Amino acid sequence: MLFDSHTHLNNENLTEEERQDLAAKIEESQVAYVMDVGFNLESSVLAVKHAEKYPWCYAVVGCHPHDTKDMDEMQLIMIKGLAKKNKVMAIGEIGLDFHYDFSQRDVQEEWFRKQIQLANELKMPIVIHSREADELVMAILKEEGAFSKERTSWFPKRPGPGGEILPDARVLLHCFSGSREIGLQYIKLGGTLSIAGPITYKNARKGIEVVQSVPVEFLLVETDAPYLTPEPFRGKKNMSPYVEYTAKKVAEIKGMEYERIAQITCENAKRFFDIK
Repeated sequence: MLFDSHTHLNNENLTEEERQDLAAKIEESQVAYVMDVGFNLESSVLAVKHAEKYPWCYAVVGCHPHDTKDMDEMQLIMIKGLAKKNKVMAIGEIGLDFHYDFSQRDVQEEWFRKQIQLANELKMPIVIHSREADELVMAILKEEGAFSKERTSWFPKRPGPGGEILPDARVLLHCFSGSREIGLQYIKLGGTLSIAGPITYKNARKGIEVVQSVPVEFLLVETDAPYLTPEPFRGKKNMSPYVEYTAKKVAEIKGMEYERIAQITCENAKRFFDIK
């Protein structure tokens, strides 16, 4: 049983026929749960519709840093309304992307802060996009109370690798690409890391160090489909069933059985998103 903790069934380049085909492939696969993640208002609306349509699908709503150039207060109000709907489990994906700079950096930061504030107001988990902005993303999360004692008090504590019970801030670093050191800092603060297809690539040294160092209790797996396709399908469009290959690579790195990694990461994701 697998949980694809981050995908884009709502991708704007997919036709409705292609979405139905993807849904059929998901239903035929080992994937039991999919999190359809919004990146702007339109895609968030679509994610909610998919969550309503498919029993295995849940939604995350928010505005990606690329799209913050088009964001305004009315859209934030509408995202807040969507966040209160059934099967909407988190605010995201939100954050900073200083690789492409499709939106001005000050605009990205403004809407990142406002959406963290929204997640805190609604007491919801947060899904983070961070690219070439690791230190500032962490600083903003801290400044906005994403790891505060108040926030961690809203969520049940989580089990640690030694059986200890630890605070959970319900902050997920999606497709984590930071260093081992930053990853461990996030875990100490109460964060969770999600591992995607690039862990299967030949140049994945940094990602392998992260997976080696971070206890499996704090890891999820994802596709970020249709992007970041894992080996052996790199070069093709990604899709949720391919999360199996990411989970298998995590199992190889950890020296654990694939079935055990699939089970643990699924349980971790269900706990993170509060899916019973």
